[in-house]
Amino acid sequence: MSRSGITIKWAPLLVLIFLFSGCVTSDMTDLEKEVEQIMARPGGRIPPLPAIKPYEAYAYQSGKEDARDPFQLFYEKKIVDQGQPDEDLGLTEAMEREIKYRNREELEAYELDSLRMVGTLENSEDLWGIIRDPDGTVHRVKVGNYLGRNIGKILNIYEDRIELREIIKNNDGRWEERPAAIALVEE
Repeated sequence: MSRSGITIKWAPLLVLIFLFSGCVTSDMTDLEKEVEQIMARPGGRIPPLPAIKPYEAYAYQSGKEDARDPFQLFYEKKIVDQGQPDEDLGLTEAMEREIKYRNREELEAYELDSLRMVGTLENSEDLWGIIRDPDGTVHRVKVGNYLGRNIGKILNIYEDRIELREIIKNNDGRWEERPAAIALVEE
């Protein structure tokens, strides 16, 4: 490329720079005059805060001698001593062994309703249930394995469901067994 080609290419840019440099001035005299006028104004006083009134306590006095005290309960509270709650209330020896002295299984980390039965596997001796956990991992379970957070022991495996027994505390704080099931999910 020739030297004149470079000059023609950069000429519009140089013209724009020259035009914009005229817009930028360092003349600040108007601004300085305005600041001087503002600073020359007399300052005012801020009015003082209003005085805070002292708190006056009020003692309630009913006008009648037989009037009821408004701060007294209108009903009688009955306190029933229930004694020290028994932690093992309703807990059988077998349930205690199951709760305290067994190794936890992987599927006990999930709520029972988050586990899905997706099928069964069978050979000449055993029938296994196929369970999918919320993370999408597939597990093979058999009778005697545990599912869910409530010590759900598998009792029976059928082609359409898995039956189990859970050990829970009821509203009275007593341990009890309850039946539960996971049905086959058709996808």
